[in-house]
Amino acid sequence: MTIRVRRARAHPDDVRRVTPLFDAYRQFYGRAAAPAVARRFLSERLRRGESVIFVAEVDRRLVGFVQLYPTFSSVGARRAWVLNDLYVEPGSRRTGAARRLMEAARGHALRTRADWIELATGRANAAAQALYESLGYVRDEEFFHYTLTLESIAQP
Repeated sequence: MTIRVRRARAHPDDVRRVTPLFDAYRQFYGRAAAPAVARRFLSERLRRGESVIFVAEVDRRLVGFVQLYPTFSSVGARRAWVLNDLYVEPGSRRTGAARRLMEAARGHALRTRADWIELATGRANAAAQALYESLGYVRDEEFFHYTLTLESIAQP
Protein backbone atom coordinates (compact mmCIF):
# COMPACT_ATOMS: atom_id res chain seq x y z
CA MET A 1 0.00 0.00 0.00
CA THR A 2 1.39 3.38 -1.00
CA ILE A 3 0.43 6.29 1.22
CA ARG A 4 0.72 9.69 -0.42
CA VAL A 5 0.64 12.78 1.81
CA ARG A 6 -0.05 16.21 0.40
CA ARG A 7 -1.28 19.59 1.52
CA ALA A 8 -5.00 20.18 1.06
CA ARG A 9 -6.05 23.22 -0.91
CA ALA A 10 -8.93 25.62 -0.36
CA HIS A 11 -10.47 24.13 -3.52
CA PRO A 12 -14.07 22.87 -3.13
CA ASP A 13 -13.03 19.36 -4.25
CA ASP A 14 -10.45 19.04 -1.46
CA VAL A 15 -12.91 20.41 1.10
CA ARG A 16 -15.58 17.96 -0.08
CA ARG A 17 -13.16 15.03 0.19
CA VAL A 18 -11.84 15.95 3.66
CA THR A 19 -15.29 16.68 5.10
CA PRO A 20 -16.30 13.05 5.90
CA LEU A 21 -13.01 12.47 7.73
CA PHE A 22 -13.33 15.72 9.68
CA ASP A 23 -16.93 14.89 10.57
CA ALA A 24 -15.85 11.41 11.75
CA TYR A 25 -13.10 13.04 13.84
CA ARG A 26 -15.66 15.31 15.51
CA GLN A 27 -17.90 12.30 16.18
CA PHE A 28 -14.95 10.47 17.76
CA TYR A 29 -14.89 13.32 20.29
CA GLY A 30 -18.61 13.06 21.02
CA ARG A 31 -20.16 15.52 18.57
CA ALA A 32 -23.20 14.62 16.51
CA ALA A 33 -22.72 14.02 12.81
CA ALA A 34 -22.88 17.39 11.05
CA PRO A 35 -21.34 17.24 7.56
CA ALA A 36 -22.53 20.74 6.66
CA VAL A 37 -20.91 22.18 9.78
CA ALA A 38 -17.70 20.27 9.04
CA ARG A 39 -17.63 21.43 5.40
CA ARG A 40 -18.27 25.08 6.30
CA PHE A 41 -15.63 25.06 9.05
CA LEU A 42 -12.96 23.49 6.83
CA SER A 43 -13.77 25.73 3.90
CA GLU A 44 -13.48 28.88 6.03
CA ARG A 45 -10.20 27.82 7.65
CA LEU A 46 -8.56 26.99 4.32
CA ARG A 47 -9.97 29.94 2.40
CA ARG A 48 -8.84 32.39 5.09
CA GLY A 49 -5.45 30.73 5.52
CA GLU A 50 -6.27 30.04 9.17
CA SER A 51 -5.14 26.43 9.11
CA VAL A 52 -2.93 24.04 7.21
CA ILE A 53 -4.26 20.58 6.44
CA PHE A 54 -2.28 17.62 5.16
CA VAL A 55 -4.17 14.60 3.84
CA ALA A 56 -3.12 10.98 3.44
CA GLU A 57 -4.29 9.24 0.27
CA VAL A 58 -4.28 5.58 -0.67
CA ASP A 59 -5.29 4.81 -4.26
CA ARG A 60 -6.67 8.38 -4.62
CA ARG A 61 -8.92 7.86 -1.55
CA LEU A 62 -8.40 10.07 1.50
CA VAL A 63 -7.79 7.99 4.61
CA GLY A 64 -6.63 10.61 7.12
CA PHE A 65 -5.70 14.20 7.83
CA VAL A 66 -3.79 16.42 10.21
CA GLN A 67 -4.71 20.06 10.84
CA LEU A 68 -2.38 22.73 12.17
CA TYR A 69 -3.28 26.19 13.41
CA PRO A 70 -0.73 29.00 13.50
CA THR A 71 0.21 30.73 16.70
CA PHE A 72 3.30 32.51 17.96
CA SER A 73 5.88 32.05 20.68
CA SER A 74 6.45 35.30 22.55
CA VAL A 75 9.45 33.86 24.37
CA GLY A 76 10.99 32.44 21.20
CA ALA A 77 9.84 35.43 19.12
CA ARG A 78 8.88 33.01 16.36
CA ARG A 79 5.94 31.29 14.76
CA ALA A 80 4.61 28.09 16.35
CA TRP A 81 1.92 25.58 15.39
CA VAL A 82 -0.90 23.94 17.30
CA LEU A 83 -1.53 20.46 15.95
CA ASN A 84 -5.18 20.34 16.82
CA ASP A 85 -6.51 17.44 14.75
CA LEU A 86 -5.11 14.09 13.66
CA TYR A 87 -7.45 11.45 12.31
CA VAL A 88 -7.06 8.26 10.32
CA GLU A 89 -10.12 6.22 9.41
CA PRO A 90 -10.36 3.00 11.42
CA GLY A 91 -9.70 0.69 8.45
CA SER A 92 -6.43 2.50 7.66
CA ARG A 93 -4.96 2.61 11.14
CA ARG A 94 -1.64 0.86 11.80
CA THR A 95 -0.61 1.41 8.16
CA GLY A 96 1.80 4.26 8.85
CA ALA A 97 -0.65 6.93 7.67
CA ALA A 98 -0.71 8.76 11.03
CA ARG A 99 3.09 8.74 11.22
CA ARG A 100 3.35 10.09 7.68
CA LEU A 101 0.86 12.87 8.50
CA MET A 102 2.81 13.76 11.63
CA GLU A 103 6.02 13.87 9.62
CA ALA A 104 4.36 16.23 7.12
CA ALA A 105 3.32 18.49 10.01
CA ARG A 106 6.89 18.50 11.34
CA GLY A 107 8.27 19.27 7.89
CA HIS A 108 5.87 22.17 7.52
CA ALA A 109 6.87 23.55 10.92
CA LEU A 110 10.54 23.34 9.97
CA ARG A 111 9.93 25.03 6.59
CA THR A 112 8.10 27.89 8.31
CA ARG A 113 10.90 28.23 10.88
CA ALA A 114 8.54 27.53 13.76
CA ASP A 115 9.75 27.37 17.35
CA TRP A 116 7.59 24.36 18.28
CA ILE A 117 4.52 22.25 17.61
CA GLU A 118 2.08 21.74 20.45
CA LEU A 119 -0.65 19.13 20.70
CA ALA A 120 -2.96 17.59 23.23
CA THR A 121 -4.59 14.18 23.41
CA GLY A 122 -6.90 12.35 25.74
CA ARG A 123 -5.36 10.71 28.80
CA ALA A 124 -6.83 7.36 27.73
CA ASN A 125 -5.60 7.57 24.11
CA ALA A 126 -2.56 5.35 24.61
CA ALA A 127 -2.08 4.67 20.88
CA ALA A 128 -1.80 8.38 20.09
CA GLN A 129 0.51 8.97 23.06
CA ALA A 130 2.80 6.16 21.88
CA LEU A 131 2.92 7.63 18.36
CA TYR A 132 3.69 11.14 19.59
CA GLU A 133 6.40 9.97 21.99
CA SER A 134 7.98 7.80 19.27
CA LEU A 135 8.26 10.96 17.15
CA GLY A 136 10.02 12.90 19.91
CA TYR A 137 7.10 14.78 21.46
CA VAL A 138 7.54 15.25 25.20
CA ARG A 139 4.69 15.31 27.70
CA ASP A 140 4.58 18.66 29.51
CA GLU A 141 5.34 18.16 33.19
CA GLU A 142 6.27 21.79 33.86
CA PHE A 143 3.11 23.77 33.12
CA PHE A 144 -0.54 23.37 33.91
CA HIS A 145 -2.80 24.13 30.96
CA TYR A 146 -6.20 25.68 31.58
CA THR A 147 -9.26 26.02 29.39
CA LEU A 148 -12.16 28.44 29.67
CA THR A 149 -15.18 27.00 27.87
CA LEU A 150 -17.19 30.02 26.77
CA GLU A 151 -20.40 28.12 25.98
CA SER A 152 -20.98 27.73 29.71
CA ILE A 153 -20.63 31.43 30.49
CA ALA A 154 -23.67 33.67 30.19
CA GLN A 155 -23.05 36.19 27.43
CA PRO A 156 -24.27 39.79 27.93
